[in-house]
Amino acid sequence: MAAAHSVIVYGGKGALGAKCVQFFKAKSWWVTSIDLTPNEEANANVVVKMCDSFTEQAEQVTTEVASLLGEKKVDAILCVAGGWAGGSAKAKSLYKNTDLMLKQSVWTSTISSHLATKHLKEGGLLTLAGASPALSGTPGMVGYGMAKAAIHQLCRSLAGENSGLPPGTAAVAILPVTLDTPMNRKSMPNADFSSWTPLEFIAELLPIETFQTVLTTRISTDLPDSLPIQLQYYVGSRHGSCISIILHRTRYGEAHAVRGTARLSDI
Repeated sequence: MAAAHSVIVYGGKGALGAKCVQFFKAKSWWVTSIDLTPNEEANANVVVKMCDSFTEQAEQVTTEVASLLGEKKVDAILCVAGGWAGGSAKAKSLYKNTDLMLKQSVWTSTISSHLATKHLKEGGLLTLAGASPALSGTPGMVGYGMAKAAIHQLCRSLAGENSGLPPGTAAVAILPVTLDTPMNRKSMPNADFSSWTPLEFIAELLPIETFQTVLTTRISTDLPDSLPIQLQYYVGSRHGSCISIILHRTRYGEAHAVRGTARLSDI
Protein backbone atom coordinates (compact mmCIF):
# COMPACT_ATOMS: atom_id res chain seq x y z
CA MET A 1 0.00 0.00 0.00
CA ALA A 2 2.49 2.60 -1.25
CA ALA A 3 -0.12 5.16 -2.38
CA ALA A 4 -0.51 8.38 -0.40
CA HIS A 5 -4.20 7.73 0.25
CA SER A 6 -6.23 4.57 0.71
CA VAL A 7 -9.92 3.70 0.85
CA ILE A 8 -12.13 0.68 1.49
CA VAL A 9 -15.24 0.47 -0.69
CA TYR A 10 -17.81 -1.93 0.75
CA GLY A 11 -19.98 -2.95 -2.18
CA GLY A 12 -17.19 -2.25 -4.64
CA LYS A 13 -18.63 -4.47 -7.37
CA GLY A 14 -22.09 -2.87 -7.36
CA ALA A 15 -23.20 -0.04 -9.63
CA LEU A 16 -22.26 2.80 -7.27
CA GLY A 17 -19.36 0.93 -5.70
CA ALA A 18 -17.72 0.25 -9.07
CA LYS A 19 -17.93 3.96 -9.91
CA CYS A 20 -16.30 4.77 -6.58
CA VAL A 21 -13.50 2.29 -7.25
CA GLN A 22 -12.90 3.82 -10.69
CA PHE A 23 -12.95 7.35 -9.31
CA PHE A 24 -10.46 6.73 -6.51
CA LYS A 25 -8.18 4.66 -8.72
CA ALA A 26 -8.07 7.59 -11.16
CA LYS A 27 -6.96 9.74 -8.21
CA SER A 28 -4.13 7.25 -7.51
CA TRP A 29 -5.65 6.02 -4.26
CA TRP A 30 -5.04 2.47 -3.05
CA VAL A 31 -8.48 0.83 -3.16
CA THR A 32 -9.82 -2.26 -1.42
CA SER A 33 -13.16 -3.62 -2.60
CA ILE A 34 -15.38 -5.72 -0.36
CA ASP A 35 -18.18 -7.55 -2.15
CA LEU A 36 -19.59 -10.94 -3.09
CA THR A 37 -17.40 -10.97 -6.21
CA PRO A 38 -14.02 -9.30 -6.81
CA ASN A 39 -13.59 -5.99 -8.61
CA GLU A 40 -10.63 -6.41 -10.94
CA GLU A 41 -9.93 -2.67 -10.95
CA ALA A 42 -9.32 -2.58 -7.19
CA ASN A 43 -5.85 -3.02 -5.71
CA ALA A 44 -7.16 -5.67 -3.32
CA ASN A 45 -10.38 -7.59 -2.77
CA VAL A 46 -12.14 -9.16 0.17
CA VAL A 47 -14.73 -11.57 -1.22
CA VAL A 48 -17.69 -11.98 1.11
CA LYS A 49 -19.01 -15.50 1.58
CA MET A 50 -22.78 -15.89 1.22
CA CYS A 51 -24.38 -17.07 4.45
CA ASP A 52 -27.45 -16.57 6.62
CA SER A 53 -25.50 -15.79 9.78
CA PHE A 54 -24.61 -12.15 10.41
CA THR A 55 -21.96 -13.02 12.99
CA GLU A 56 -20.34 -15.52 10.65
CA GLN A 57 -20.22 -13.05 7.76
CA ALA A 58 -19.02 -10.21 9.99
CA GLU A 59 -16.22 -12.31 11.45
CA GLN A 60 -15.10 -13.44 7.99
CA VAL A 61 -14.89 -9.89 6.62
CA THR A 62 -13.32 -8.47 9.77
CA THR A 63 -10.65 -11.19 9.86
CA GLU A 64 -9.75 -10.85 6.18
CA VAL A 65 -9.53 -7.05 6.31
CA ALA A 66 -7.28 -7.26 9.37
CA SER A 67 -5.06 -9.77 7.58
CA LEU A 68 -4.90 -7.54 4.51
CA LEU A 69 -4.14 -4.24 6.26
CA GLY A 70 -2.17 -5.32 9.29
CA GLU A 71 -1.25 -2.14 11.19
CA LYS A 72 -1.90 0.16 8.23
CA LYS A 73 -4.76 2.67 8.43
CA VAL A 74 -7.02 3.94 5.64
CA ASP A 75 -8.26 7.46 4.95
CA ALA A 76 -11.86 6.50 4.27
CA ILE A 77 -14.33 3.63 4.44
CA LEU A 78 -17.27 3.96 2.07
CA CYS A 79 -20.17 1.57 2.54
CA VAL A 80 -22.19 1.86 -0.65
CA ALA A 81 -23.58 -1.67 -0.58
CA GLY A 82 -27.33 -2.01 -0.75
CA GLY A 83 -30.29 -2.69 -2.95
CA TRP A 84 -34.02 -2.16 -3.29
CA ALA A 85 -37.05 -4.37 -2.82
CA GLY A 86 -40.65 -3.24 -2.51
CA GLY A 87 -43.68 -4.65 -0.78
CA SER A 88 -46.24 -3.57 1.81
CA ALA A 89 -46.89 -5.34 5.10
CA LYS A 90 -49.46 -7.46 3.24
CA ALA A 91 -47.09 -8.60 0.50
CA LYS A 92 -46.23 -12.28 0.23
CA SER A 93 -42.62 -11.25 -0.28
CA LEU A 94 -42.45 -9.19 2.93
CA TYR A 95 -40.33 -11.63 4.93
CA LYS A 96 -37.98 -12.46 2.08
CA ASN A 97 -37.50 -8.84 1.00
CA THR A 98 -37.02 -7.57 4.54
CA ASP A 99 -34.37 -10.23 5.14
CA LEU A 100 -32.63 -9.21 1.91
CA MET A 101 -32.71 -5.49 2.75
CA LEU A 102 -31.27 -6.07 6.21
CA LYS A 103 -28.47 -8.20 4.78
CA GLN A 104 -27.61 -5.77 1.99
CA SER A 105 -27.78 -2.55 4.01
CA VAL A 106 -27.75 -3.07 7.78
CA TRP A 107 -25.24 -5.93 7.88
CA THR A 108 -22.79 -4.13 5.61
CA SER A 109 -23.13 -0.79 7.41
CA THR A 110 -22.61 -2.39 10.81
CA ILE A 111 -19.51 -4.23 9.61
CA SER A 112 -18.15 -1.06 8.00
CA SER A 113 -18.64 0.86 11.25
CA HIS A 114 -16.69 -1.75 13.20
CA LEU A 115 -13.94 -1.77 10.58
CA ALA A 116 -13.68 2.00 11.00
CA THR A 117 -12.92 1.60 14.71
CA LYS A 118 -10.01 -0.66 13.83
CA HIS A 119 -8.59 0.59 10.55
CA LEU A 120 -9.60 4.22 9.96
CA LYS A 121 -7.09 7.03 10.47
CA GLU A 122 -7.81 9.81 12.94
CA GLY A 123 -9.72 12.51 11.10
CA GLY A 124 -10.88 9.95 8.53
CA LEU A 125 -14.23 9.55 6.81
CA LEU A 126 -16.88 6.85 7.20
CA THR A 127 -19.73 7.03 4.70
CA LEU A 128 -22.92 4.99 4.88
CA ALA A 129 -25.72 4.73 2.31
CA GLY A 130 -29.08 5.87 3.62
CA ALA A 131 -32.08 6.95 1.57
CA SER A 132 -34.24 10.06 1.49
CA PRO A 133 -37.59 8.17 1.39
CA ALA A 134 -36.78 6.55 4.74
CA LEU A 135 -37.02 9.93 6.47
CA SER A 136 -40.78 9.30 6.42
CA GLY A 137 -43.04 6.28 6.11
CA THR A 138 -42.49 3.83 3.25
CA PRO A 139 -45.72 1.80 3.14
CA GLY A 140 -45.00 0.36 -0.30
CA MET A 141 -41.48 -0.75 0.58
CA VAL A 142 -41.54 -1.68 4.24
CA GLY A 143 -38.34 -3.73 4.42
CA TYR A 144 -36.34 -1.15 2.48
CA GLY A 145 -37.57 1.70 4.67
CA MET A 146 -36.74 -0.14 7.89
CA ALA A 147 -33.23 -0.97 6.70
CA LYS A 148 -32.43 2.57 5.57
CA ALA A 149 -33.92 4.12 8.71
CA ALA A 150 -31.62 1.87 10.74
CA ILE A 151 -28.64 3.28 8.86
CA HIS A 152 -29.71 6.84 9.65
CA GLN A 153 -29.91 5.91 13.33
CA LEU A 154 -26.53 4.18 13.14
CA CYS A 155 -24.93 7.31 11.72
CA ARG A 156 -26.42 9.45 14.48
CA SER A 157 -25.04 7.02 17.05
CA LEU A 158 -21.60 7.04 15.44
CA ALA A 159 -21.63 10.85 15.65
CA GLY A 160 -22.00 10.68 19.41
CA GLU A 161 -19.32 10.74 22.03
CA ASN A 162 -17.83 7.34 22.97
CA SER A 163 -19.05 5.73 19.74
CA GLY A 164 -15.68 4.03 19.30
CA LEU A 165 -14.62 5.84 16.14
CA PRO A 166 -11.13 7.37 15.95
CA PRO A 167 -10.83 11.01 17.09
CA GLY A 168 -11.97 13.53 14.50
CA THR A 169 -13.78 10.98 12.36
CA ALA A 170 -16.62 12.27 10.20
CA ALA A 171 -19.55 9.85 10.01
CA VAL A 172 -21.68 10.66 6.99
CA ALA A 173 -24.87 9.13 5.62
CA ILE A 174 -25.76 10.04 2.07
CA LEU A 175 -29.51 10.12 1.47
CA PRO A 176 -30.14 10.07 -2.28
CA VAL A 177 -33.64 10.05 -3.69
CA THR A 178 -33.10 7.81 -6.75
CA LEU A 179 -29.74 6.76 -8.17
CA ASP A 180 -29.37 6.32 -11.91
CA THR A 181 -28.40 2.65 -11.99
CA PRO A 182 -29.10 0.00 -14.64
CA MET A 183 -31.26 -1.91 -12.15
CA ASN A 184 -33.37 1.15 -11.33
CA ARG A 185 -33.86 1.87 -15.03
CA LYS A 186 -34.97 -1.71 -15.56
CA SER A 187 -37.36 -1.56 -12.60
CA MET A 188 -38.82 1.83 -13.56
CA PRO A 189 -38.61 2.04 -17.38
CA ASN A 190 -41.15 4.86 -17.65
CA ALA A 191 -39.52 7.16 -15.10
CA ASP A 192 -37.83 10.47 -15.88
CA PHE A 193 -34.18 9.40 -15.77
CA SER A 194 -33.00 13.01 -16.05
CA SER A 195 -34.24 13.66 -12.51
CA TRP A 196 -32.13 10.84 -11.06
CA THR A 197 -28.71 11.30 -9.50
CA PRO A 198 -25.80 10.09 -11.69
CA LEU A 199 -23.44 7.66 -9.98
CA GLU A 200 -20.44 9.76 -10.99
CA PHE A 201 -21.89 12.69 -9.08
CA ILE A 202 -22.06 10.66 -5.87
CA ALA A 203 -18.51 9.38 -6.32
CA GLU A 204 -17.19 12.92 -6.75
CA LEU A 205 -18.77 14.02 -3.47
CA LEU A 206 -17.13 11.32 -1.39
CA PRO A 207 -13.41 12.27 -1.28
CA ILE A 208 -12.45 13.86 2.03
CA GLU A 209 -11.22 17.09 0.44
CA THR A 210 -14.52 17.58 -1.41
CA PHE A 211 -16.49 16.81 1.73
CA GLN A 212 -14.51 19.35 3.75
CA THR A 213 -14.96 21.99 1.04
CA VAL A 214 -18.72 21.54 1.15
CA LEU A 215 -18.76 21.99 4.91
CA THR A 216 -16.50 25.02 5.10
CA THR A 217 -17.04 27.12 2.01
CA ARG A 218 -20.19 26.18 0.12
CA ILE A 219 -23.00 26.49 2.63
CA SER A 220 -25.64 28.90 1.36
CA THR A 221 -29.11 29.71 2.62
CA ASP A 222 -30.51 31.57 -0.37
CA LEU A 223 -30.99 28.71 -2.81
CA PRO A 224 -34.51 27.53 -3.62
CA ASP A 225 -35.63 24.13 -2.41
CA SER A 226 -37.08 23.30 -5.81
CA LEU A 227 -33.78 22.42 -7.45
CA PRO A 228 -33.67 18.80 -8.66
CA ILE A 229 -31.79 15.79 -7.38
CA GLN A 230 -31.49 16.08 -3.65
CA LEU A 231 -28.92 14.38 -1.48
CA GLN A 232 -28.89 14.72 2.26
CA TYR A 233 -26.02 14.32 4.67
CA TYR A 234 -26.01 13.62 8.35
CA VAL A 235 -22.54 14.68 9.36
CA GLY A 236 -21.40 13.50 12.72
CA SER A 237 -18.43 14.29 14.88
CA ARG A 238 -17.06 12.71 18.02
CA HIS A 239 -18.62 15.57 20.01
CA GLY A 240 -22.15 14.49 19.22
CA SER A 241 -23.16 17.37 16.98
CA CYS A 242 -24.72 16.88 13.60
CA ILE A 243 -25.08 18.93 10.44
CA SER A 244 -28.00 18.33 8.14
CA ILE A 245 -27.33 19.47 4.60
CA ILE A 246 -29.34 19.15 1.43
CA LEU A 247 -27.15 19.06 -1.66
CA HIS A 248 -28.84 20.07 -4.89
CA ARG A 249 -27.22 19.20 -8.18
CA THR A 250 -27.82 22.25 -10.38
CA ARG A 251 -25.75 20.95 -13.27
CA TYR A 252 -23.29 18.12 -13.58
CA GLY A 253 -20.31 18.51 -11.31
CA GLU A 254 -21.70 21.27 -9.10
CA ALA A 255 -23.50 21.17 -5.81
CA HIS A 256 -24.64 23.78 -3.36
CA ALA A 257 -25.54 23.21 0.25
CA VAL A 258 -28.55 24.58 2.02
CA ARG A 259 -29.78 24.17 5.59
CA GLY A 260 -27.85 24.80 8.73
CA THR A 261 -26.48 23.05 11.77
CA ALA A 262 -28.44 21.20 14.41
CA ARG A 263 -27.90 19.04 17.43
CA LEU A 264 -28.61 15.35 17.02
CA SER A 265 -31.75 15.73 19.13
CA ASP A 266 -33.14 18.29 16.68
CA ILE A 267 -33.08 15.98 13.64
